[in-house]
Amino acid sequence: MSNENVTTSGSDFATDDEDESVASPTPGSEAVETGEPSQASATERTVIESRNLDVYYGTTQALQDVSIEIPERQVTAMIGPSGCGKSTFLRCINRMNDLIDAARVEGDLLFEGKNVYDDDVDPVALRRRIGMVFQQPNPFPKSIYDNVAYGLRLQGDTENLDAKVEEALKGAALWDEVKDQLDESGLDLSGGQQQRLCIARAIAVDPEVILMDEPASALDPVATSQIEDLIDDLARDYTVVIVTHNMQQAARISDKTAVFLTGGELVEFDYITGKFG
Repeated sequence: MSNENVTTSGSDFATDDEDESVASPTPGSEAVETGEPSQASATERTVIESRNLDVYYGTTQALQDVSIEIPERQVTAMIGPSGCGKSTFLRCINRMNDLIDAARVEGDLLFEGKNVYDDDVDPVALRRRIGMVFQQPNPFPKSIYDNVAYGLRLQGDTENLDAKVEEALKGAALWDEVKDQLDESGLDLSGGQQQRLCIARAIAVDPEVILMDEPASALDPVATSQIEDLIDDLARDYTVVIVTHNMQQAARISDKTAVFLTGGELVEFDYITGKFG
């Protein structure tokens, strides 16, 4: 995968013979014990599930026996101290860990019921359906317009391009701020605007899931609040999985929260206050 980390959309992520176009929680919730998946309610549909997931970097174990169910069109937050494996789990979902030497995954990680580590799964096709937003804003050295249009062009989706760029920028709550400067460099935007531009770039190709690795940690309080409001809006159309160090932020934005401890152990799910609060 290129350093530009573009995610594009697709209807399937298993390899086949067809040519590819491009390479806050409810108060009083019950705590779920370690290693047991949460029980989704009748109105929830599980879109991502891990079963006894272990991840190693060489001889170092980063995740231990993690079992969790992530519901569709909700915000699920992963919280815990540095080095607890929460970002490792996030990157397992769309196989970004494939890019790390000596990374090894054991157990199952299912997306729409399919193990993403099966031999017939194409990681590039998988990443079309599962977008990624990183901790540091990483706009391309291109115009605002070309940043958003990049993934669409890469997959050959150039029909009604102007409308799709506008829709993505509106979806990222950025259109009103940049609509008169689309030809200017994305690098000239403020940090908060750059992060929303990266979100617009991710949603332009219509993924089903958006992964966010501490998307507001490098931003000031005003920009952080804008990102938090945007995450709430995005969950109406996408499944959002976010990593954060901030318990208060998790309480503000998430429907479900997974708590990790150092050593990669999942200790609670759907739990935000109490002994870890």
